[in-house]
Amino acid sequence: MKKASLAAAFAASLCLNPLSLSLANEGASADEARVAEEQLLGMADEEARFLGYQPFTREIASSVVIKTSLDQALADLGVPAATMLEALRAFAATVNLQRDIKPGDRLHVRYEQAFTAEGAPIDVGRVLWAELTLASRGPVAIHRFRTREKVERLWFTNGLSAVPPSLRLPLNSISVSSGFGLRADPFDQPPPLAATGKSAPMGGPMRSKPLPPGLPTGGTSGNGGSVNMATPLGASLGLAPYAGFDRAAPQAKAGPRAALFMHEGMDLVAPAGTPVYAAADGVVVGAAPNGRYGNWIRIEHGGKLATVYGHLMAFAPGIEPGESVVRGELIGFVGSTGRSTGAHLHFEVLDNGKPVNPINHPEIKALQLRGLDMDRFRKQIARSLEERTRENKVASAGL
Repeated sequence: MKKASLAAAFAASLCLNPLSLSLANEGASADEARVAEEQLLGMADEEARFLGYQPFTREIASSVVIKTSLDQALADLGVPAATMLEALRAFAATVNLQRDIKPGDRLHVRYEQAFTAEGAPIDVGRVLWAELTLASRGPVAIHRFRTREKVERLWFTNGLSAVPPSLRLPLNSISVSSGFGLRADPFDQPPPLAATGKSAPMGGPMRSKPLPPGLPTGGTSGNGGSVNMATPLGASLGLAPYAGFDRAAPQAKAGPRAALFMHEGMDLVAPAGTPVYAAADGVVVGAAPNGRYGNWIRIEHGGKLATVYGHLMAFAPGIEPGESVVRGELIGFVGSTGRSTGAHLHFEVLDNGKPVNPINHPEIKALQLRGLDMDRFRKQIARSLEERTRENKVASAGL
């Protein structure tokens, strides 16, 4: 840590409680942190005065057997609560911290903390690695690691990021009926084959009726883009497989290829009334009937990201423009309003105003270490385990 940053942290530790420090440390941008640092440091002589405390950093390792609860175990360890916030959030991604932890389970924590020469702690510290050993499932460990792209965070031992993506998918159970990309217009499809015994698609207009205004009319594919063919579910709703061709029919008798248009999101099939949740913290900028989208919600998430939710049966109470929402908050219910062939949620992610594939977007896909980073990570884990073994031997020998 730079001297100036350490000085700011020390000054902040004198005027902020640990929880406020942790939240500020997690949420502040680099510019905000720099402004706060300048405000805290003031004149250069204040930094010089701070350096008189001769700050230093040390690593502290502790292990404990859980007797009653995780909170009590942390108190027994003496690890500051603010120091553990990031680690507890990481563990919560795979462990129910209230239900899964039982008396007799073990907790090991190794963290880094800055001190003055007189031993007074500075800033909130940070966990380097931690391990919960549960009787029900064995060890669950997280390790802090910095990738070659300078992404530093906590990771599980399998290389999966322990920090959840900033965006989540809006349904608890995900079944994709149509992905992002070029696809055949579901309203411009022949009826299902008689052999299938399927009825006509739900919600589709009569063929003699004109399409609602303002809808993309599509065009033939000529740009090499992938085409989303009908899944079994899509076929059951009336989508023709293979973009209008009957695979079993002779080529000479095949009908013309269906017109294609760009599907700028992904369709998540679910029963009508299924709860829909906000993908991330943000502000609702639209919640109203909106043409082909039917009942539609748009949420701005700050910076350059926004999400769109279409074909809703209804909005959740209080969801209206200008209202703030948090990640995972109920915002509506799956329906089939607008231009829809059946109950599903149309979900879009907009990056700088342009639709992108939600499945591949880095803000919604959990990071996974691979290649050289994974090799380095495994070696770091091995060194950490060896270090703990040596420390345990020294402790048991009473040295």
